[in-house]
Amino acid sequence: MPTPTAARAWLPTALRGPAWFGAYLAVVVVPLIFAVIGVVDDDRGFWREFTVALGFVGLSMMGLQFVLVARVKSVAAPFGEDALVHFHRYMGYLATVLILAHPVLLIVLVNADYLERVNPFTAPWAGRFGTLAILCLLAVVVTSVWRAALHISYEVWQGLHLVLSTVALIAALVHVELIGHYVNQPWKRVLWLVMTAGFLAVFLWVRIVRPVMRTRRPWTVASVRSERGGVFTVTLEPIGHDGFSFAPGQFGWLSVHRSPFALTQHPFSFSSNGDDRSALQMSIKELGDFTRTISSITPGTRAYVDGPHGVFSPDNYAGPGFVLLGGGVGIGPLMSILRTFDTRGERRPCLLFFGVARIEDATFREEIDTLATRLPLTVVYVVSDPPSDWTGERGRITTETLRHHLPGDHEALQYFICGPGAMQDAMEDALATLKVPGAHVHTERFNFV
Repeated sequence: MPTPTAARAWLPTALRGPAWFGAYLAVVVVPLIFAVIGVVDDDRGFWREFTVALGFVGLSMMGLQFVLVARVKSVAAPFGEDALVHFHRYMGYLATVLILAHPVLLIVLVNADYLERVNPFTAPWAGRFGTLAILCLLAVVVTSVWRAALHISYEVWQGLHLVLSTVALIAALVHVELIGHYVNQPWKRVLWLVMTAGFLAVFLWVRIVRPVMRTRRPWTVASVRSERGGVFTVTLEPIGHDGFSFAPGQFGWLSVHRSPFALTQHPFSFSSNGDDRSALQMSIKELGDFTRTISSITPGTRAYVDGPHGVFSPDNYAGPGFVLLGGGVGIGPLMSILRTFDTRGERRPCLLFFGVARIEDATFREEIDTLATRLPLTVVYVVSDPPSDWTGERGRITTETLRHHLPGDHEALQYFICGPGAMQDAMEDALATLKVPGAHVHTERFNFV
């Protein structure tokens, strides 16, 4: 798979997204075309062939689900990791519906006797494996949609998601193999083996090859520093390698107290200078199961980082200036942008809107104020619970707040939003009201469940 740099070399930027989407559609549809060639003259009837078509499309989509979340940078580059994860989620729902429709429509529209072929107690082995695939997919959907209601931790959910999805795909492949009707010709069997090998290769790349590569590039926790607002900054230093640089605003997947082969890793934005290869910093708030343990991590702890990832960076977008809109711990990647701008001597104007509950909880406030003296940076703190003597903006960042502070040419600026989901939604709506082009508004949402 080509790297993002290679992708830029062989394909113009504007075409990379459509090209990947076209490849996705081809992988979904082409196996269906090959499967039905040569069998339509068996007079099996339209509805039987139609239900088989739904099953093949759903099966192809199942295999591609692993590709969408494989963190292949060249695939994610035109869209962003968060967009791929959202696409993965909805395609998972659609694949499940298509695969479930395959036996349901066979029973309802073709022959009610097919019910015996999906009953795990009476069905032949082909039917049992098909039923197993469907049950696993339904379990994936239920545990994903209702994870919070079922009180399933992120770590447990991630393990269940991987195991159930893998079993579902393998069971579906075995189901097709045992049926045999659509892969009974040599050239079709070759195509089927190539597809299966492709899905297996992606799985091995994600679960074996890349973890092995990470074991050769370990990091150590140099320090864990408490910040304002209940945030802790974890500083990581490379062990036996040169580390890596990153585009300011990007993120990585962090593993602490566990092997790179472990099922669970956690995504966090980098908050340090992206051009400094000697250390990485992630600024993390104690909010969830894993993050509640951040403050207890001791210096010297071994860690592993999969990164950098993401397209949330001013390095990817040209413009006369930048507007950064942060809320709470969302200031982390915005600090990475400002710190990198500082070391580069950036002279384009930058405007930071930082929404906080209390001014004393404004993470990195002292450093932000110092950066404002060295950069062409204007800082607007918006405080929802201000002290009585506060003379700045109050409440939340609104359309009027932005209108009051943005320059006259604000439509030409590049906007980067990071904060709680509701805040990001509100800012996108406000910027649309202010006629800022959608292509100039950038977010990255870590909603990976």
